[in-house]
Amino acid sequence: MTRILAIANQKGGVGKTTTTVNLAASLAATKQRVLLIDLDPQGNATMGSGIDKRDLQSSVYNVLLGSKTIAEACKTTEAGQFDVLPANRDLAGAEIELVGLPNREMQLRNAVAVVAENYDYILIDCPPALNLLTLNGLCAAKTVMIPMQCEYYALEGLSDLVNTIRKVRANLNPDLEIEGLLRTMFDPRNALAQQVSDQLQQHFGDKVYRTVIPRNIRLAEAPSYGVPVLYHDKASKGALAYLALAVEMLKNQTPKIA
Repeated sequence: MTRILAIANQKGGVGKTTTTVNLAASLAATKQRVLLIDLDPQGNATMGSGIDKRDLQSSVYNVLLGSKTIAEACKTTEAGQFDVLPANRDLAGAEIELVGLPNREMQLRNAVAVVAENYDYILIDCPPALNLLTLNGLCAAKTVMIPMQCEYYALEGLSDLVNTIRKVRANLNPDLEIEGLLRTMFDPRNALAQQVSDQLQQHFGDKVYRTVIPRNIRLAEAPSYGVPVLYHDKASKGALAYLALAVEMLKNQTPKIA
């Protein structure tokens, strides 16, 4: 069965896009069929996968508005490892245009249903806001991965996101569950980071991934080369961490309950 994950957190700069791109590459490296959906108008996941967002004939924008199917709009990465439904600035206007459509929250879900059987994993990179685009991602997904830094304000933002997920489950997508919480940009030398990590494990238990993504120069460099870190430096700590996350997910095929 296809696993459809929304990678979401309304707080910016927590590693959502980094996680989406590098997890897609790592899952593909384990021979999984992967589709990455970029739902952020900034198009960073598109560029980070090696696809030029300035040279798109069609994108997720067209899919959301019904003029293209995912099969027509998606691209394959240069290395041919995974598919990408790309995004660019056109997507910024989609929210206004979606408002007038019936079942506007379900546009992506309906489009994904047509191609889901072609993939083992579909990863949806949500924008850093709880808006209509994110809502489309949450309605299309079966589970939510929440990347977060281990810092004080992250806990407050996490509470808001968990409440949003519960509301979506109650009103729009009854099957939506929290897949897991991923600690990103982690520095074990930082006492506060360790304290927040401990609190997460106390409150969320086995919903916190065992894999921890460290702060890593190679991981930060990779987007400037337009490649996942696995293609930039496969021996780096960042690449090895995302490979470990992919393996952890493959071992745990049963979604966790929120």
